[in-house]
Amino acid sequence: MSNTTINGTSIIISDNQAHLISLFNSLNKYISQIGLGLILIMGNIGSALTCLVFSQPTFNKSPCAMYFIASSFAQFFTFNFALVTRMIHYGYSITTLNTNLYYCKIRFYLFYIFVAVPRYQIILASIDRYFASSRDAVRRQWSSPKVASRLMIGTAIIWCLIYIQVLIFYDISSGSCKYRSGAYGVFFSTYIAIDSGILPLFLMLVFGLLTVKNIHKTKQRIGPGGGTNENRPAQGSKMSKKDAQLHKMLAHQITLFIVLNLPNPCYLVYSAFTINTPKSSLRTTIEAFASNMTYVLIYLGFSLTFANFATSSEIFRRELLQLIQTKILRQNPTRVTTGGGTTVRGLRPNDGDE
Repeated sequence: MSNTTINGTSIIISDNQAHLISLFNSLNKYISQIGLGLILIMGNIGSALTCLVFSQPTFNKSPCAMYFIASSFAQFFTFNFALVTRMIHYGYSITTLNTNLYYCKIRFYLFYIFVAVPRYQIILASIDRYFASSRDAVRRQWSSPKVASRLMIGTAIIWCLIYIQVLIFYDISSGSCKYRSGAYGVFFSTYIAIDSGILPLFLMLVFGLLTVKNIHKTKQRIGPGGGTNENRPAQGSKMSKKDAQLHKMLAHQITLFIVLNLPNPCYLVYSAFTINTPKSSLRTTIEAFASNMTYVLIYLGFSLTFANFATSSEIFRRELLQLIQTKILRQNPTRVTTGGGTTVRGLRPNDGDE
């Protein structure tokens, strides 16, 4: 048996409980050091390459590609601020977060923004694919670079305003930086569960299914062998190869997001319902470990974005190889001979519409 003091109260802990507490604390530490460290490296490299690939001429004027660039660019801040501060806190026990009130408030304010912005850019991409695949010409007009630019900027501003509440209601209590307890604590836990988990999953699933429905209807209307021109399909009648692969990349990204983000809202809902429940030292330690692991999975999902795109799309892989060949290795672009002459592969204007 061992005697420990928590919040000024002396508590007797059995040897088994002490061993389990030590085990979970060690796991939390090493996963935060090694796991988050690897995610940090992989995420930064992947985000940079994703931005570069989608900036190539093949993806010019594609609203969906613009959302992917915005999401990947925002992930730089997610990895290099939100992830790094979590790794420092849990992996290296630097607890400035629990002692400096200004850092406490600003860290969580920026954390929520840097996680929400890339997530909701992917949601906007799923909404864009729904409009782009619609047979209604008016709806298709909503899939445009102009609309995408406005929504990307507007979304970032909205999240900056919504999370101002964190600057007001976060405080250091009992040696821990967290939102205030009581009625607001229940409200904020429930809100975060909806905003960070339930709502994104719902929107992605709904617009993903609606997009699949639109594509299915288009295929039924065209029938086998339909279409006016293989390389330049009539708008709304036949989908280009580039659009088809953007749909595929987005579908895989949504699936990845659902699988790796679902544990977090589940934990947040549990946390909201047990916020005022007395808890033992072991339970508190296990909950801290579980909470941290749900965020590790979220960061893992962000870091796998590049790998998902690279494995999902032939055009993305081709543009990546072309980028490496011309910008890094400084070699001449691969040339492909076509019926109309010699064309530079990956750089010709209509290459993405094959």
